[in-house]
Amino acid sequence: MEGLTDEEYFWEPVRDCWSIRPRGTSAAPVSEGPGAWTMDFASPDPVPAPVTTIAWRLAHIIVSCLGYRVGWYFGGQDVDSGTFAYAGTAGEALKQLDEMYGRWNAGVRELSDADLENPPTGGPERFPMENRVLHVNRELIHHGAEISLLRDLYRRQDGAVPHRI
Repeated sequence: MEGLTDEEYFWEPVRDCWSIRPRGTSAAPVSEGPGAWTMDFASPDPVPAPVTTIAWRLAHIIVSCLGYRVGWYFGGQDVDSGTFAYAGTAGEALKQLDEMYGRWNAGVRELSDADLENPPTGGPERFPMENRVLHVNRELIHHGAEISLLRDLYRRQDGAVPHRI
């Protein structure tokens, strides 16, 4: 994520993207968040699902992938998509990511073999904790790869017409 700019963070590669937006500017069915910035959302998800910006994907990782589970499994401040203060800059989002990943990583490192074999004591999920750790790590890899692809596409916006065979 090194060098992520605000322009890249908010870049919309196609029309009707979901993103993090200043309060009151979203066209999405729902705008989540209590602060100056809100996250585009709908339930149920539209079909097809909208393309999402790097801002939206980082918020999803911070809140849904890490934040909920950090609160459920390791205690401390609960994180909720409706009450989370979404980042209005790339720098702020990366700080949120570092903080939440640090909390996740510290909690996972404290787990014993017995903890990993049993369902967590907190949260709604009843799979063994090792399954939950694997799931979160897959989510981080999956969404991190999507962000990397968006960064590649952002950097290659040169207006060139694709070569057709």
